[in-house]
Amino acid sequence: MNELIIELTEVSPRDFFGQNNVNIQSIKKYFPKLKIIARGNKIIALGDEDVLEEFEIKFDKLTSYFGKYNKLDDTVIERILTEVNHSTEEADYDQVLLHGVSGKPVKPMTPNQVKLVQMIKEKDLVFAVGPAGTGKTYTGVAMAVKALKEKQVKRIILTRPAVEAGENLGFLPGDLKEKLDPYMQPLYDALRDMIPPEKLVAYLETGVIQIAPLAFMRGRTLDHAFVILDEGQNTTHAQMKMFLTRMGKSAKFLITGDPGQIDLPRRVISGLKEALLVLKDIEGIGIVFLDDKDVIRHQLVKNIIAAYKHIENIETS
Repeated sequence: MNELIIELTEVSPRDFFGQNNVNIQSIKKYFPKLKIIARGNKIIALGDEDVLEEFEIKFDKLTSYFGKYNKLDDTVIERILTEVNHSTEEADYDQVLLHGVSGKPVKPMTPNQVKLVQMIKEKDLVFAVGPAGTGKTYTGVAMAVKALKEKQVKRIILTRPAVEAGENLGFLPGDLKEKLDPYMQPLYDALRDMIPPEKLVAYLETGVIQIAPLAFMRGRTLDHAFVILDEGQNTTHAQMKMFLTRMGKSAKFLITGDPGQIDLPRRVISGLKEALLVLKDIEGIGIVFLDDKDVIRHQLVKNIIAAYKHIENIETS
């Protein structure tokens, strides 16, 4: 059995290890073949040479991250210890997109979210594809609000296809807006995190920010706007084509969706799935795929996604 001794000289061992060595306990879960001991300002690892080499590389990334941001938690540990072909130094997790209503900085939290932010900056039309909780919509709304604040666009338009996810909108009380507002709630929630209430109300009343079902986009030309189509997997061929051809001058278009959560009737092809195939080779269009490693919600969400993915793989094999 080989031994590796790492001495912490650039960071505080007490802060890095966490209260009651909670961070070390978390790190151990990712290296079950090693015996890892925290002693003073040293980490002692015992095990096979190849596993020790991987541990040393990953541990160096953890200490580099801690030295830069002075924090370490389960989410960061998981991201760094499970990421493949990503450099922690290259991924700028500390780029603040904007400060939310509470003053909390809004920034990308995973390598793929960093990639999405960069893609939106570089391309005028971007697809963000991945399961629930990966930050597709939230990151997109943050980029839209940032663009509005910096006067890169004159308005924000947020839309969703009004597809009933197992529920009948027709039986809901109220007029069309009252029926659809609850369906648009995730978009309102993101905006409320980023724009003060009074200003948000003013933006909505004056049309600087518009939230509407996809059908309301027909016949419009969207100039000088940041436009987000959310839940794009629930568009049909005709709806997706209609939406994409609304793009006007100086516009940014973002389409988000999860191909694993399609609520369309059987035998109706998802406009998102089709668009990803049809448009994948067109220059100027960006596509970012997010996965369960990008989930920022409760740890159980990742486990739920993995469990359903396993079942779906069995059903299709």
